Amino acid sequence: MQIGMVGLGRMGGNMAKRIYRAGHECVVYTRSQETIAEFVREGMTGASGLSDLVAKLTPPRAVWVMLPAGEITESTVAQLQELLVEGDCVIDGGNTFYKDDIRRAQVCRDKGLAYIDVGTSGGIWGFERGYCLMIGGEKTAVDRLDPIFKALAPGRGAIEATPGRANRDPRAEQGYIHAGPAGAGHFVKMIHNGIEYGLMQAYAEGFDILRGKSSPKLPEAERFTLDLADIAEVWRRGSVVSSWLLDLSAMALAEDANLSNFTGAVEDSGEGRWTVEAAIEESTPVNVLAASLFARFRSRQDHTFADKLLSAMRFKFGGHVEPPASG
Repeated sequence: MQIGMVGLGRMGGNMAKRIYRAGHECVVYTRSQETIAEFVREGMTGASGLSDLVAKLTPPRAVWVMLPAGEITESTVAQLQELLVEGDCVIDGGNTFYKDDIRRAQVCRDKGLAYIDVGTSGGIWGFERGYCLMIGGEKTAVDRLDPIFKALAPGRGAIEATPGRANRDPRAEQGYIHAGPAGAGHFVKMIHNGIEYGLMQAYAEGFDILRGKSSPKLPEAERFTLDLADIAEVWRRGSVVSSWLLDLSAMALAEDANLSNFTGAVEDSGEGRWTVEAAIEESTPVNVLAASLFARFRSRQDHTFADKLLSAMRFKFGGHVEPPASG
């Protein structure tokens, strides 16, 4: 199958490589000609711009936009809406606000185009591990592109089957789902990231308490000098709190138990805010998720060891660097 990929950064580049490795044809474009040349050397087809990319795709075309949420994605999708023709498809795999998807999908429908939003989780590890995909859009368009989604998804792997799923959609067990109409994919991913905030905050605060047990403020008999790297490691093995985030925490602590390379200033991608906004719209209480978002705001003013671990986890799974110091 053939697909166009716009954006070859940490996520988009690895996704294009995974799709190509699965035997599909990729036409790629990004602003850096040097980056395009790198992908051409691997066997993909480079494009000099969006018009050239569209021209090099065979109808019905599918163009995957993998750019940061905001104006750059908005303008790119708008340009593609003018360049593509009836029967073609625009895919947004970034962290777009789901209400923007709903609006864009209507514009695409009016032009005879399909619009698919794909919430994508996997970070910088996705090339080898695969990407968890949460897909929104019309069924016919999603089904047509199933070979691409299947190539990106991690597959069953070694995870045991969940009892009671015999008559359910098998794609979920492969690591991807058709969540619903346009916007549904990014909505599910938005909530995923909101939960991620809470999980990360829980780990960070727990390890901060463990580290503080050696404080001279405590009675001497109650002080413990605990090995955080070993605690993270043992929790990875058989514990009910084991997870990939804990795996990444264990890696960071094994490299440097003091996390000296991290200041603790933790950015938020926007999806945590959107999750809390959605909860407010629904009158749904989200005490933990809201608190974890506010903790990130506070981290930019007063850094703790918990903030350092949060920052280390973000760097490990997504390559996110800390914001520059203000002043």
